[in-house]
Amino acid sequence: MHFVDAKGILSAQNGMNLYRGCTHGCIYCDSRSKCYGFNYDFEDIEVKQNAPELLERALRSKRKKCMIGTGSMCDPYMHCEDRLMLTRKCLELIDKYEFGLAIQTKSNRILRDLDLLKSINEKAKCVVQMTLTTYDEELCKLIEPHVCTTKERVEALKVFRDNGIPTVVWLSPILPFINDTVENIEGILNYCIEAKVHGIICFGMGLTLREGDREYYYAALDRHFPGLKAKYQKKYGHSYELPSERNDELMKLFRETCHKHGILCEVDECFGYLHEFPEKYEQMSLF
Repeated sequence: MHFVDAKGILSAQNGMNLYRGCTHGCIYCDSRSKCYGFNYDFEDIEVKQNAPELLERALRSKRKKCMIGTGSMCDPYMHCEDRLMLTRKCLELIDKYEFGLAIQTKSNRILRDLDLLKSINEKAKCVVQMTLTTYDEELCKLIEPHVCTTKERVEALKVFRDNGIPTVVWLSPILPFINDTVENIEGILNYCIEAKVHGIICFGMGLTLREGDREYYYAALDRHFPGLKAKYQKKYGHSYELPSERNDELMKLFRETCHKHGILCEVDECFGYLHEFPEKYEQMSLF
């Protein structure tokens, strides 16, 4: 872990990443790709130590309230957050200035900040996004080894359900020949129904691999699924997109289940919901 002073914290789309790198060890992590310019070990977390100061300055200067996003490139609830509490400090500011929040994680550490998430949702809007990829708990421990399992994440989703905080699930990625099964997708969808999630984001059944990410993924296949790397290389070569052979069947199951239970499943609709700041709060902020 190393500390830096960032020059800015919010992107043009009002997203922020408080850390760079990750310690969750997910075998498919796109953020490991060389295109993101990491010049240090991915597990050597870069901490943007001045993030709260930068965020407060940015929020105070905004003329219009909006949703603030975090977690798209780097999980805000990695192991170091237990000690540093950088995410919590930034949530306190979002709550103080009555902005909205769209936060994404794989970790049930987020429950630590339930008080702030409830307060943000009462004053504006808070949407918790949770990634779910693997219904089988033992398989999940291989694919996402250093973070809580799918079942534990679902229990967190139920806590948010019971506290009136809307949730969106990322059903991505789905790994060809590993978890691209009807049983896996049905299991995750049933979890989503139980948790009464508002939406599920799915770009299709498959994954993407780029330089840096590909090598890490294939090394994991060699460790846990001997012989599968050769099958990947024969079928996909060096393709960026690796769609499952069962994509059509599984996407049909996904869409039919979501429509039946009133769950948003179109990607554009889900992103629209995440970025939409409630009009009533915009009006209230004028007075």
